[in-house]
Amino acid sequence: MKQFEIVNDPINPEQYREWTLNEKQGAVVVFTGHVREWTKGIKTEYLSYEAYIPMAEKKLSQIGDEIYEKWPGTIVAIAHRIGELQISDIAVVISVSSPHRQDAYEANEYAIERIKEIVPIWKKEIWEDGEEWQGSQKKYHSSIKMEGE
Repeated sequence: MKQFEIVNDPINPEQYREWTLNEKQGAVVVFTGHVREWTKGIKTEYLSYEAYIPMAEKKLSQIGDEIYEKWPGTIVAIAHRIGELQISDIAVVISVSSPHRQDAYEANEYAIERIKEIVPIWKKEIWEDGEEWQGSQKKYHSSIKMEGE
């Protein structure tokens, strides 16, 4: 396990929680993002995630640095899974510990929003009648034509 990583196998949130815990930390907030069956009235069959792994891990580490700067004393571990994920599978885990709970809550929420903004991970939703790349990063995916092309 690495502190910031892209993985192919199912995620065990406990190992990331343990990684962030020590005798100085009074709170640990663990967020897990799961594959949901229904989105905006459309039934999802499964999701497929792709990532540019070296850059994605670098950006996850950058988010950790940003969090430590904003909330000194925090410890962060983040993993995002790629490949085909079934309904209820964990796609992402974010564990943040801090001496006090408020910082852990705020830093954890900050992390998921930053992942969506800057980490090169792409999600394809597969439905019964089609599929589509989703998310703010989709414009960077090689299979998507940029405006003006």
